[in-house]
Amino acid sequence: MSEACANERALRVQLAACYRIFALLGWDELIYNHVTVRVPGPDRHFLINPFGLRYDEVTASNLVRIDLDGRVVDGSPHRVNPAGFVLHSTIHAGIEAAHCVMHTHTTAGSAVACSEAGLSFDTFYSAMLHDRVAYHDFEGITVHADEGPRVLRSIGDRPAVILRNHGLLSWGPTIPFAFAVLWTLQRACEIQVAGAALGATRAVSEAVRRRASADALQFDPRYGGGQDGFDALVRRLDRIDPSYRD
Repeated sequence: MSEACANERALRVQLAACYRIFALLGWDELIYNHVTVRVPGPDRHFLINPFGLRYDEVTASNLVRIDLDGRVVDGSPHRVNPAGFVLHSTIHAGIEAAHCVMHTHTTAGSAVACSEAGLSFDTFYSAMLHDRVAYHDFEGITVHADEGPRVLRSIGDRPAVILRNHGLLSWGPTIPFAFAVLWTLQRACEIQVAGAALGATRAVSEAVRRRASADALQFDPRYGGGQDGFDALVRRLDRIDPSYRD
């Protein structure tokens, strides 16, 4: 096996594991939403889930290789959702470090996205995301390419994105990094939604938020960039059902 093939195979296994992890955590949305990752090499090709399969049916071999326009390039018998790739392709093409893009419609994430105030930075997890969160206003279903430049302006260089009235998104140089960002954002939303029943949230100072964000080592590539947490969930998958590796 060539080095390029070996690299793509390893990436396929990691991405398939990510889809199964999403299903395990309840982040899947029937057959919708996507996690996409760029294939190493000179071609601007990406791996995406086969449209119509549940996340717990995704495997390394049935992931589909597509180009930046969402066209299948590997002869896969599976179809993809090109409309669902519009948002992802915008970010992959417009942000150099966005090798992986994740998008969810979780209940807690969508609830915070629909709230006027957005994310509060007064909890343990949200404080870690201080200066890491961007917002993009809702323009309807994201299937129109002309929205792309506005999406990129909204995101800037912030890896955690709240799509107003829609859901959550993260991006990064690796699958584990993007996952660490999304996991932290999701936990922040869950705690905010749960805490709303208790009334006003106790405020955290700007100085403490900045310190918490600086000390959040799960985002630091010198400390693995989220790899350890991702690997822990892969080990759990392997005990439950290693068929994602097929």
